[in-house]
Amino acid sequence: MIFKMPTNQKSFTLLKKVKLIRLFRRVSFLISLLGVLALIYDSGVNKSSLVSEFLTRIYMLSLLSGVAFLIFSYLFKKTRPGEKVWPVDAFFLLFYLALVSNLAGRAEFTFFNSRSWLNIALVVIFIRSLSAFRIDYDKNYLNPAQLFILSFVSIIFIGTVLLMLPNATYHGISFLDAIFTSTSAVCVTGLVVADTGTFFTRFGQTIIALLIQAGGIGIMTFTSYFGYFFKGSASYQSRLMIQDMNNAGKAAEVFSTLKKIILVTFIIEAAGAAIIYTSIGSLASEITGGHFFFSIFHSISGFCNAGFSTLSNSLYEPAFRYNYLLHLTIAMLFIIGGLGFPIVFNSFSYIRHLIYDRLFRKKSMYYPWIIGINTRIVVITTLSLLAAGTLIFYIFEYNNTLAEHGSVGKIVTAFFGAATPRTAGFNTVDTSALNFSTIMIIFVLMWIGASPGSTGGGVKTSTFAIAILNFISIAKGKDRIEIFRREVSPISTRRAFAILTLSIIILGISILLLSFTDGEKGLLPLAFESFSAFSTVGLSLGITSHLSSLGKIVIVITMFIGRVSMLTILVAFLRKIVNLKYKYPTEDVLIN
Repeated sequence: MIFKMPTNQKSFTLLKKVKLIRLFRRVSFLISLLGVLALIYDSGVNKSSLVSEFLTRIYMLSLLSGVAFLIFSYLFKKTRPGEKVWPVDAFFLLFYLALVSNLAGRAEFTFFNSRSWLNIALVVIFIRSLSAFRIDYDKNYLNPAQLFILSFVSIIFIGTVLLMLPNATYHGISFLDAIFTSTSAVCVTGLVVADTGTFFTRFGQTIIALLIQAGGIGIMTFTSYFGYFFKGSASYQSRLMIQDMNNAGKAAEVFSTLKKIILVTFIIEAAGAAIIYTSIGSLASEITGGHFFFSIFHSISGFCNAGFSTLSNSLYEPAFRYNYLLHLTIAMLFIIGGLGFPIVFNSFSYIRHLIYDRLFRKKSMYYPWIIGINTRIVVITTLSLLAAGTLIFYIFEYNNTLAEHGSVGKIVTAFFGAATPRTAGFNTVDTSALNFSTIMIIFVLMWIGASPGSTGGGVKTSTFAIAILNFISIAKGKDRIEIFRREVSPISTRRAFAILTLSIIILGISILLLSFTDGEKGLLPLAFESFSAFSTVGLSLGITSHLSSLGKIVIVITMFIGRVSMLTILVAFLRKIVNLKYKYPTEDVLIN
């Protein structure tokens, strides 16, 4: 005779399991959060030996919590990760146990004695416990645009608090300067009110680098993907949320795209750091922060188009002014970062197709449409701006800022000078010494900026290209925009001109406010500062640190609006109409 448990008893048992799982997740999260807070306090504040001993106990508790969390996750089918995650979990379990042994005073695992391993473990435990919570929100209360903005506001606030820790700077920093620096880093701008290399400690510079990385790729990209990675799966609602925030094409491909973004980012940054490390071998003595850290910091700052540098005069520092390999490496980093991940992925697909087609396939009359219209427009516009900008910079500055360079140096410096205004922010010449005509060209390049889906800002290359194509289309008498045997959708044209119009309005308001708060500094430097902030460029004519408190607030707001875009802010706070089930009669409006 087989005994069957009554349905009510089954439901009661299941309910108890669910409550137990939720309770354990909450406790694990709180302990892991305590471990991360202890780590921040340990790194950012001077402490006594008694406090250090107390923090060590917190670390031990957090590590043991991580071990318990891993084991507990496999006890119930509901919380058990996917099979792909099992080897990773086994590795981390052994990793945590080795660190626990070291903290307990045993020396069996000397390889893990470095403090860096403990820091990594505490962060991973926190991410793992955080990822166990289900992402659940109601679009009626918080739409993707609002969530996107909220993520930036949150990371800016956290960065501000971290930069105000005693060990983040040598002599302390005010709240306004801290929030300015945090906003500039998260919005990958590069405008600074304090010299990054001499004002901030290694701990402070590390915080800035992390803020740049989080802001460049997007904090939600990081948290969403690693949450999916550790769980091995994700709910359909979570996929839809990330799809809305990242403009992904299909919900099923959301996390695959996020994985590619993070993987490509780390590969390119690692390669860039390796080349930078090699290029400055003979100049290692000129670097105060360390050879390795310098390479990592500038690679992250370059790829994310941030423009932060630990050198007081950026790449115009005397020892680095003629290091053209370093200049070209950083230029390639921010150009690739400024192209945008969709363009990079599409280009990789085309190269892979060419290699496969040439090696394994016979010639055919059919050629698939691999390079999309977005890639074609962005690449052509980018190359055109680089070529025209380099030529103009070379001609205008030949006997001015380029005079100290040789023939090759002039070309490299002109190329860098044409590329960096499009949201990179590094400089290899004295910006304040540029001719007025060159500054006017830089205004245009800053306003255009990088490409959509990239780490850069500005109105974007595709927006500028659509505007030009629309001018040509109207002049030819066409009622639509056609290019590459494709028709640009009307909504794309409308969005492009909305972005252009909003950018002019925001820039006008920003310049007007700055002229009220800091009018004595002159219209040209103030306008340059506004354009640089809005397009998240980071170039300046030398007035950033001398702005008044109100002026700094204006620049902070301008940087934030430039990074998240005014159109996103409008979408966040205006109700989105999904479908219009009516249509009014159409009439032409007199224009020109």
